[in-house]
Order: sequence, then structure tokens, then C-alpha cells
Amino acid sequence: MVDITEGQRLQLLIDAIVDYAIYLLEPDGTVASWNSGATRLKGYAADEIIGRPFSIFYTSEDQAAGLPQKALTIATEQGRFTTEGWRVRKDGSRFWATVVIEAVKNRDGSLVGFAKVTRDVTERQEATQALLHSEQRYRRLIEAVVDYAIFQLDAAGVVVTWNAGAERIKGYAPEEIIGQHFSRFYTEEDRANRVPHRALEEARQHGRFEAEGWRVRKDGSKFWASVVIDRIVDESGALVGFAKVTRDISERRNAQQALAKIQDQLLASQKLEAVGQLSGGVAHDFNNLLMIVIGNLETMERHGRQLATNVNFQRALSHAKRGAQRAASLTSRLLAFSRRQALAPKPIELNNFLNGLQDFLQRTLGERVEVQTVGSAGLWQIEADANHLESAMLNLAINARDAMPDGGKLTIEAVNVSADHEYCLRNPELRPGQYVVISVTDTGLGMSPDILSHAFEPFFTTKEIGQGTGLGLSQVYGFAKQSGGHIKIYSELGYGTNVKMYFPRYRGPAVEQDIDQPVAEAEGNKVETILVVEDDEDLRTYISELLRELNYHVLAAASAQAALTVLLQEQPHIDLLLTDVVMPGMNGRELGKRAAEMRPGLKILYMTGYSHNAVIHHGRLDQGVDLLEKPVSQAKLALRVRQILDRR
Repeated sequence: MVDITEGQRLQLLIDAIVDYAIYLLEPDGTVASWNSGATRLKGYAADEIIGRPFSIFYTSEDQAAGLPQKALTIATEQGRFTTEGWRVRKDGSRFWATVVIEAVKNRDGSLVGFAKVTRDVTERQEATQALLHSEQRYRRLIEAVVDYAIFQLDAAGVVVTWNAGAERIKGYAPEEIIGQHFSRFYTEEDRANRVPHRALEEARQHGRFEAEGWRVRKDGSKFWASVVIDRIVDESGALVGFAKVTRDISERRNAQQALAKIQDQLLASQKLEAVGQLSGGVAHDFNNLLMIVIGNLETMERHGRQLATNVNFQRALSHAKRGAQRAASLTSRLLAFSRRQALAPKPIELNNFLNGLQDFLQRTLGERVEVQTVGSAGLWQIEADANHLESAMLNLAINARDAMPDGGKLTIEAVNVSADHEYCLRNPELRPGQYVVISVTDTGLGMSPDILSHAFEPFFTTKEIGQGTGLGLSQVYGFAKQSGGHIKIYSELGYGTNVKMYFPRYRGPAVEQDIDQPVAEAEGNKVETILVVEDDEDLRTYISELLRELNYHVLAAASAQAALTVLLQEQPHIDLLLTDVVMPGMNGRELGKRAAEMRPGLKILYMTGYSHNAVIHHGRLDQGVDLLEKPVSQAKLALRVRQILDRR
């Protein structure tokens, strides 16, 4: 074994260390020794660096600042100097170094030199810098978010950070809220119910809490918030605090509520539309049957008088006829609800209309109900069927009277309104535009929300059996809709009811006076020919027999196609085409058009129990159309036929 000195053994140990540069400096800072770790780290061989100043390892900036000498001075005075910073290799590349300089002294305390240890910690520095950059980016990201309140709470719920979004949404500056408990964002009711405490407890136990609810801003105003609270733990799993994200979703909530309301309105409208289509179809067949029943009852009544039949028979006949007429009235109301009644709208001056209506309603409702009508200066005209409008007002007035058993006040008012886009979003059946609103308000008992939701449905009534048909409001609903308008009803138990009917503003010419048409003189004893077209065999037979009794020559056809076959022939001459509107195949309206082309000047009278838009479009009877609504009495049929035949 080779004998080595203690100094040699120490040098071997130092040279074996390759991760650290370990070397000695003279008191003036020149390099006195060099290990293999220094060669690997700094790139200099021992003979290249020993004797040269250690400042060569510093950057030019640090050299200019005198950092090498400062380091030696501190090490001399304090015994040690430690630092981190950029150092330079032989090839000019830089590395981040951790440096320790120890002062080496004799036993008498005199300075011998310095021991210097340097380590390359560039990777650690890069990782640290990357982490710092990441944190800075994250902080900048959080601060840039203004639509979300993002902040941290400590384990007790105290606010410890605050971003710009939190300041914008909640109104607090950071210095006003950091250090305060987050429960101040909750309403008094929520705080009393310990909602903030339960939120933190759920986040603590399950890692997350999510909810929506009212929150309070600094100025006391409320907003609807979406809230998420996440638990934050350290590496050991111990609770550090909570991350809280809050978003103001008031607009979204309002939009959802508005959408739900519109969907409910559309659902109700679709339900009423479906019931209306069913009602209209039933009314068509029912009116045909009623016309046969009423017509034959009238025939029996007429012949019964001639035969001087006993009083009981006459009374029974009268009761049967009255019942049939009541049934006809019901079908008429069903047609009104299903928007299939034949309207003849004309411009109406509502101020004049309401003035004339007040006395009529006051007499009808009696002294216990005070009726007041209120017009408006500059009230726009509307275009509606005056008779049906009067009927609608009467229906509403009677409903109001029944809701005021101890008497009360009925107010009818008309005002101009403009429905904007926002209002029409809430009421999708109404288009934006100008309307005249007729408002009918009573001081009666009012209705519960459940009853209110069914108010317009046909046959729905709160009255006792036999006291009402339940068709009054449904008839008004159908009339308003068929007139191109809208109807809304507001009511609350104990506070009365208000019904508003919206009618579009009329922009046409002023009201025109009706001018009687001249009537032709009768042409001797000429027998006139009428072509009757009706697909119902019993009704066709009844009408034909009735017209023959009135001394007309009658031709009958079961369909439009059969009627066209008759019209194609040159003979006989036909004076009047009396046709049903709703028939299989070609409808009566199309037959009328074809007949007018084939025989110019031919007079045409339509009959219908259900128009189905064949002769009624946009709520009004087509121009130049003469129409009889089934069921029709013998007297009315005879009068109308005679009027049309005598018309020039």
C-alpha cells in the first residue's frame, strides 16, 4: 500500500466530487487550486485557470458592479458569503449557480485565502422560473376575468383574494372585502338559515358545493347567482381553504322564466285551438240536423194552426222549437269560440259605441251595478263586427254582474296602446303594432289562479248546473281572435277581474253610411228557378220542398260536380244558386266561382254551419258574398232568397 499524506488524501477526495466546483482562492481572489468538478462545471483545465482572478466566472454586468470584490469582502468580514446568480463558463455560456465562499484563516486569525464551492442549479432555477411564470399567467388570467367573481376563502370562510370580476359583480374593492367573511354576500334570510355555513360544510366534506340563489351586492341590490365552492387541501390532505366562483345569471334566469311563461301561453293557445277545431266540426253537422228539426217543427206549427190542433199539441210544439233554437244558439257560440262565425266587420268609432252601450248595459244589469264607460280623446278607430262586439261586451258585463252578488261597479274603458317587441315576446299571439284596448273591470269576487287558467275553455263554468253554459268567455275569446286581436284576463280573489280586448288600429277610410240597393220590380207571375246544392240528403229534401211551397221551380244536386253538370246545359235558365259551403270534394265557394264564370249574372246564396275559411278570410266575410248561417228559419230563408232575386 502506497503511503500518502493527509493533504494528498484530501485532494483525492475533492477531485472525486464532480457535481461541485471546489477550489481555493488567494486573498486577492486569484484561483489557487482546481478540482475535477470545477473543470466539468466551468470548462477550464487546472493549468488554464490557476493564477487567474475568479472574477472571470462573473458576467460582465456583475464585474462592472464590483460583485466579485464585494463577495470577498463579506466573506472576510463575516466568515462566509452565500448567493445565487448567473456565472460564465469558458465557452461563454451561462449557468445559474449557488455559491458559497468561506474565509480560510490561520490560528492567529490572519487571512490565508478563501474556499469556494459552486454548484450548477440551472434546472432548479428554470423550474422555479417556470412555476413563477405559470403563477403569474394564472394570476393575470384570473385578474382578466370580469364575468366571474373568482376568489379564495380561508378555512373559516374569510376572503383572502379578490379578482376584478368579483369587484365588478359584487361592488367591493379588494381592500374593502379581503379579511371579511363571505357570508355578507348572502341575504338576511339565508344567513338566518345558516346557508353559508352549510355551503362550506358540504364543500369541506364532499370537495365541492354548487347552487343557485339570490346574492347581495355592496349597494344592497340582489342578483341571481350560480355558485361553485371547491375545497383546497395541501400535500398532506389538510384543509387550506376554498376556491369560490360566482357568476351573475340574472339575465339567463329572467330569459328562462319568460320562455317558460311563453311556452305555457302557447300550450294553452294550442289547447284552445284544438278544442276550437273540434267544436267547429261538431257544429257543422249539428247545424244541419238542427235546420232539419227546426224547419220541420215550423212546418208542423204552420199546418197545426190551419188544422186548429189542440192547445197541448201547440204548447209541446212551441217547447220543442224553443229547445231547438237554444241548441242553435249553443252551436253559434261554439262557432264563435272556434273563430268560424261569419263576421261583417266595419269601421267603428268606439267613443260613440261606448256612449250608446252604457244605457243598454245599465238597464240590463240593474240598479245594483253601477256602469261607467270611459272613452279617450283621439281614440283610434277599429274594424269589427258591431253586433258581435256588442254581444261580447254583454257577455263580459253579465259575467261581471254575477261576480258582484251584492252589487258593485263595472267600468268599461277604451284607450290607445302601442305593443312593442318586448311586450309581444311575453304575449306571442300578438304582433307588434298599434291597438285599441277595451278594458272591462269589475269590483267582484275575483278568480283563483286555477279557475283563471280555464276561463276561456268552452263549457267551463263555476256556476251551478242550469245557471250558465260556460260559453260566454270562450265566445268573447273567439271573437277577439277572429277580429285579429287578442284578449287577456287578470283576476285575483277579493280584488275583482279585468278583461282587456286588443283590436288592431283601423287605418282605412272613415265610416261609410249604408246605402240601400234598389229593388227590381216583380216580373208578372214568372216562376223562378233555384238550383239547391247540399250534400246532406235530408236537408236537401227539406230545403227543396220548402222552396217549392214558396212557388219556386227547384233543381237539386248532391254535390258540386252534379251542380256543374246542370249548369253546363243551356236549359233550364237558373235564377239563383243556393249552395252549402262545406261539401266533400269541391266546396261551395269554388262551385260559386265556376258557376259565375259559366253563367255570368247568376245570383248565388251560400249556406253554412261551419265556414272553414271557404268564404271567411282574416276574420271577415269575403267581398260580394251573401251568406246564410245554419240553422235558418223558414221565414228568414224565404226573405233572403226573395231579397237576392229582387236585387238588381
